[in-house]
Amino acid sequence: MPKKNPDENTPKVNNPNVLGLKAQVQEQAITDTLETNFMPYAMSVIMSRAIPEIDGFKPSHRKLLYTMYKMGLLTGTRTKSANIVGQTMRLNPHGDAAIYETMVRLSKGYGALLHPLVDSKGNFGKVYSRDMAYAASRYTEAKLALICQELFRDLDQDAVDFVDNYDNTMKEPSLLPTTFPNILVSANQGIAVGMASQLCGFNLGEVCDTTIAYLKNPDCSISSTLLGPDFPTGGELIYDQSALEEIYRTGRGSVKIRGKYRYVKSENVVEIYEIPYTTTTEAIIDKVAELIKAGKLKEISDMRDETDLSGLKLAIDLKRGVDPEKLMAKLYKATTLQDSISCNFNVLIAGMPRVMGVGELLQEWCAWRTESVRRRVYFTLGKKKDKLHLLKGLKRILLDIDKAIKIIRETEGEADVIPNLMIGFGIDQVQAEYVAEIRLRNINKEYILKRVQEEEALRDEIADLEDLVNSPGRIKKLITKELADVKKKYAQPRQTSIVYEHEIVTFDESAEIPDYPVTVFLSREGYFKKITPQSLRMADTQKYKDEDGLRQSCETTNRAEVMFFTNKQQVYKCRLSDFDDSKASVLGDYLPSRLSMDPEESVAGMVLPGDYSGALLFFFANGKAARVELSAYATTSNRRKLTGAYSDKSPLAALLFLHEDRELALYSNEPRALVFNTALLSPKSTRTTQGVQVMTLKPKYHLERAIPLEESSITNLARYRCRSIPAAGALMREEDGEQMRLL
Repeated sequence: MPKKNPDENTPKVNNPNVLGLKAQVQEQAITDTLETNFMPYAMSVIMSRAIPEIDGFKPSHRKLLYTMYKMGLLTGTRTKSANIVGQTMRLNPHGDAAIYETMVRLSKGYGALLHPLVDSKGNFGKVYSRDMAYAASRYTEAKLALICQELFRDLDQDAVDFVDNYDNTMKEPSLLPTTFPNILVSANQGIAVGMASQLCGFNLGEVCDTTIAYLKNPDCSISSTLLGPDFPTGGELIYDQSALEEIYRTGRGSVKIRGKYRYVKSENVVEIYEIPYTTTTEAIIDKVAELIKAGKLKEISDMRDETDLSGLKLAIDLKRGVDPEKLMAKLYKATTLQDSISCNFNVLIAGMPRVMGVGELLQEWCAWRTESVRRRVYFTLGKKKDKLHLLKGLKRILLDIDKAIKIIRETEGEADVIPNLMIGFGIDQVQAEYVAEIRLRNINKEYILKRVQEEEALRDEIADLEDLVNSPGRIKKLITKELADVKKKYAQPRQTSIVYEHEIVTFDESAEIPDYPVTVFLSREGYFKKITPQSLRMADTQKYKDEDGLRQSCETTNRAEVMFFTNKQQVYKCRLSDFDDSKASVLGDYLPSRLSMDPEESVAGMVLPGDYSGALLFFFANGKAARVELSAYATTSNRRKLTGAYSDKSPLAALLFLHEDRELALYSNEPRALVFNTALLSPKSTRTTQGVQVMTLKPKYHLERAIPLEESSITNLARYRCRSIPAAGALMREEDGEQMRLL
């Protein structure tokens, strides 16, 4: 019997690597993949990269500053930035580019912090410029700023824990023992996995005052001392007490800030010299140029960037007769010269991310700082006790110095000196070694008296330190004193001034738009025209493409707002002033192109909302109808496109604007007709509601149209009218079908 080949049933493969690759592929549940692969990555980003801790620093900041401290750059002269970057890589192995970018952001030259931590020399770029690149690290120099003394003051006194670096070759601090709440002073932001952090900076003096007030009374009013965020780029903070209270309470919210300007009357020039922290000069100039090109800023003849060594300056040349105050109000609304800054106070506390308000942050910082001070006092207390222990042994020796000399002289081996002194005087090894190191010149009466007096003073200091450790009130007073010293040394006036809403001149866009009566026309294929009464009187015959015709028309004014609903459940909001006046003899604007609609999207209806009172009726092919309050489409922002305008469960058959309840006629393709009152439909506030069944339909039929009853040709109303819904309606009679035939 021939021997069977074990591989004869194996399929032949041309590529010899396929089977090997197939053997390496293993099935794994998605939950296991997330747990073993994604979760460690997410936790690493959250805990070791993107979210700051209670000292106000991310790990990258802390590693850089600690390296500079160990290099002696707190008191020494500047060194090349490349040298600092290279040394930092012993703690931060993420590459020199990332380290240098971190240094740039902390530098005085870049200007991103109210109190820069790096004293820089050279080109470090500017936070308010998008295109001003910083120089390479080999061309710039840096050292630590003076305020860093408050970051490292207690570092060598066991105030914080030290941990191993990434390769266990050296130690680094887990936190920096800041003597003030740097978490509220230094602005910080980061994007982690599934969460983010956005901390705005506050004025150092205000933060110190608020912390002192909190230490004295945890129920104090934070807003009375912390006036609002402060930004290094200056500008004006538009004061909104409710918004600030929300941020102080929850850690979330936003504030509005705008740039500052001055008007040089002799040159008819507006000079912008401070801008919001979130924007750049290039972004402002680009937006202004875009508005000028679109014809929306006709008051400006020229704009240029005149920023130099003296500081930021954007110059705007005005045309003759232009009111600079009104122009700036217009620019504040149309550009990023006025912007909102979001706050999300997400901080790592004991390894857990927490979103906290200012009160909670102060509570956590005070608790952490109290523990740091207690550890520092314990460290000092231990040193004092060790010294007292040595002095006690010295005192015993000095009381009989001749005996000590005799013991040392009569000891044959050097190694036996310490044990003999321990036996002769009843002291321990540490005390004996300390005594053995005393020089002969110190064996005199004056030295002995000084040591005795020092012992007494040391006992008093130890007693005071022990009382301090066990007295929370004294520790609070010590922290308060340190905060007062920090404020006295480093506090600066606010960079961002505060203005109130009633002091601001707002730009009313509608006031600039000429108002006059117009008639608007919308064709079935989506062509739109706005015609004045004068043009309409000259020629009232509207031009349409072949097989096209009028869908809707109405009389209104040029300032009115219009909404165009589409077959893709979207609505586009415009002002009629955005469209040029037209004539009856032209086709008009093709809305899908004008409004940049999606492919295969077409206009389904037009609504002029006015003051957003009333309701919209959506009739669907499946016989359902939805009554949605028009207020659901009102927006406070300038959004021009809303998705989810109505339900997508069935095609839209008709759209009607309802001011008050009325009777409508519904037609299906059976053909059947139904007359009902809209009062039977209850209003909904949700735009995407599916509605309720109004007309019951057989499987192969659908709802075609819905029109006001007075526009129909129904003569026998009793036949088609229903008192409740849903209803099937009645088959159309010939005398009631004229309207259908005309359509």
